[in-house]
Amino acid sequence: MKGLFMDAVDDLASVFSRVVRPDDPLVVVNEQGDIPAAALPSLLAGYDFVLDDHTQMPAETMRLCSGLKHIIFLGTGARSYMNPEALADIGITVHIIKGYGDTAVAEHTIALMWAAARGIAGMDRGMRAGNWVRTEGMELTGKTLGLVGFGGIAAEVARIAVGSGMKVLAWNRTPKSAPGVTFVDLDTLLAESQVLSLHLLLNDETHGFLSADRIARMRPGAILVNTARAAITDEAAMIAALEAGHLRHAALDVFGTEPLPAGHPLTRLPNVTLSAHSAFRTPEASDKLIRMALDIARTLGT
Repeated sequence: MKGLFMDAVDDLASVFSRVVRPDDPLVVVNEQGDIPAAALPSLLAGYDFVLDDHTQMPAETMRLCSGLKHIIFLGTGARSYMNPEALADIGITVHIIKGYGDTAVAEHTIALMWAAARGIAGMDRGMRAGNWVRTEGMELTGKTLGLVGFGGIAAEVARIAVGSGMKVLAWNRTPKSAPGVTFVDLDTLLAESQVLSLHLLLNDETHGFLSADRIARMRPGAILVNTARAAITDEAAMIAALEAGHLRHAALDVFGTEPLPAGHPLTRLPNVTLSAHSAFRTPEASDKLIRMALDIARTLGT
């Protein structure tokens, strides 16, 4: 089995060299950032599997990659870059990687929540412009955090939040339980949460899940945190709720278009805190991610 790590940018090539073992399958590392779909057939020729960090892989193009049998997507959000079912129909299996960054993403979620509650980004912007901006923040101790979806990341968020003195509610599509967490129906979660944090995988069922109607049912003055996928939220409805003051603040790590274009409406709202899809980016998580990808590759020829 021979593989290609086709978009090993943002230090991932050095991570690969750090964690690869002599007995791993052969993987060629390609440090190319933006790969157009038209280039994929020639680029992937001769490879059995590919490691994909952020490259779009449309099924109509992948039909031309006759030798490729496996895509190992570096994360859980493969659907943002490809259609796994359509690829399966042409004989390409998509593998995703769960759990590698639960702690990293959870800590980033908590950081965004606190930054939003205390207006850190607004004060920082003001002071850099020469203004002494002071905001009145929200104390989070004793406040209610609502978690939409309860996988490994949400469980870590809950652990940190409970330890910080917050009341934690959660809604999940299948029954679950966790220490210190009260599971409730979605309407209760929306109505009672002073901070709402999204932790759903993106699929056909969750696309647009936080709709205009559900945003309207959120507690007035709530903070919204999204470190999952942008398409889970109706962006236009979220922006309207921020402009109207129904939402106190949005703290976002994921966007419909990445990189976020200059002049995007979210960049002009004072009650938004932005980070560049970096919740998962820690050395610990990156090492674990690439090692888990290589471990998947080891099983492909067996």
